[in-house]
Amino acid sequence: MPIQVGERLPEVVLQWIRGGVEKIDTRTLFDGRKVVLFAVPGAFTPTCSEKHLPGYVQHFEEFRRRGIDVACMAVNDPFVMQAWAESQSVPDGLMMLADGNAEFTRALGLELDASAYGMGTRARRFAMYVEDGVVRELQVEAPGEYRVSSAEAMLERLG
Repeated sequence: MPIQVGERLPEVVLQWIRGGVEKIDTRTLFDGRKVVLFAVPGAFTPTCSEKHLPGYVQHFEEFRRRGIDVACMAVNDPFVMQAWAESQSVPDGLMMLADGNAEFTRALGLELDASAYGMGTRARRFAMYVEDGVVRELQVEAPGEYRVSSAEAMLERLG
């Protein structure tokens, strides 16, 4: 069953590149902060590269003005996430998180079987607002859709 509003995020180790490949656990990443975490099925894929990530890049400063950090996650390795960030002009501070083995995605119960497309296990497209490690808002897209997890939709929900 997928994680629910009011539940604490599971403790899992993710990766990102900050000078070099670093590991960061979800407790360190989310405790004591307000974060919008959005997940995409894959870096460099059409909807993810043309709409989802660009929307959060465009509205990044608006989230920051509200005291909210932003993190993008995909079931990709940290090198792919770094290359994607560079290709999309992701601003410093927008965290690009790699869940290479889909451990966090599975722990959230938000995995997607994309084996039919040669992509294996991926994250469903979603966005969540997390305060101090607890999910306060969760929007999961229906298969093939992109609406409720957009930056604009999350800004509207967060008022």
